[in-house]
Amino acid sequence: MSSTIREADLSADRLGPSKITPLPARTAANAPTPQAHGIARNPGMKLDLGFMESMRSVNRSALERRVASLTKRRSIKADNQAAWLLRAVACMDLTTLNSNDTDERVRRLCAKAVNPFRRDIVEGLGITGEKIRPAAVCVYHPFVATAVDALRGSGIHVAAVSTAFPHGLTPLSTRLQEIEASVSDGADEIDVVIPRGLVFAAKWQELYNEIVSMRAACGEAHLKVILGTGDLATLRNVMLASMVAMMAGADFIKTSTGKESVNATLPVGLAMVRAIRAYFEETGYLIGFKPAGGISTAKASLDWLVLMKEELGRRWLEPDLFRFGASSLLTDIERQLEHHLTGHYSANHRHAMA
Repeated sequence: MSSTIREADLSADRLGPSKITPLPARTAANAPTPQAHGIARNPGMKLDLGFMESMRSVNRSALERRVASLTKRRSIKADNQAAWLLRAVACMDLTTLNSNDTDERVRRLCAKAVNPFRRDIVEGLGITGEKIRPAAVCVYHPFVATAVDALRGSGIHVAAVSTAFPHGLTPLSTRLQEIEASVSDGADEIDVVIPRGLVFAAKWQELYNEIVSMRAACGEAHLKVILGTGDLATLRNVMLASMVAMMAGADFIKTSTGKESVNATLPVGLAMVRAIRAYFEETGYLIGFKPAGGISTAKASLDWLVLMKEELGRRWLEPDLFRFGASSLLTDIERQLEHHLTGHYSANHRHAMA
């Protein structure tokens, strides 16, 4: 697995043209034909246990050192920081996955997604008319239709967590029916969970077959596969599960449900993005990445953006290839942007609830 460090001048380009070393030009023999949105969907490939075997060796210490260097070497300040925080908002799946969710709470979340910042902040930043908004709103299946109606015409996607979220332990037929129901109600992104026991038992073919079936049930909706990395115990399991998900046709791989005791961490994320790089080098297809769970501060969002740019390049800072799964992150980013304008931090209650 390549460990090439892709350097980025983060303070200079403000997310403009990248100074990053480009990804390898290698493409598969069946090179993808770009679609209107610029990315050909991952069709998957046959389960290749030999390719997986080549990815088994994961050096945790090396990953942890790399992560430490990323977060300490780069300092993003002033206008550059504000620009990167706006990028974080544009790559956000604004999420509510609570047992006490209601239609009204989902409508409120959607209203926040459509207008994520107070008017004075928008005017102060000079972004009036830019429509910087979260990429999607993520809800349980019963609220998909409510979200679709509330977001109609906004361009914001509706994502549904399906397949017996968060544990994924109902019969496969039941999980597939839930996917089909969410797609029927209008969800255009489906976040599915894998049964972690299949990873522990190394039942790679069974896991592959299940994800292939889920991809088929999604139809035109994009498939985001949640690995539940906090439950997988080792980075080797994380790496192998990532490869199986991509081989089976995942459009995104996602760290966590947000319900595990340990959710998204930077070393786990680094292992997953290097799996994405290896899959790209093997097939020519670009796969998205979504860290979720525990990302609640603006500073944490910057760490993840730095990781993506240095490891995969500028292209992976667009919402079609990178998302945050977040609920409270937007409020902290809004507070940081107000501090950028005024020099003072405001209380949470001064910002509309997400």
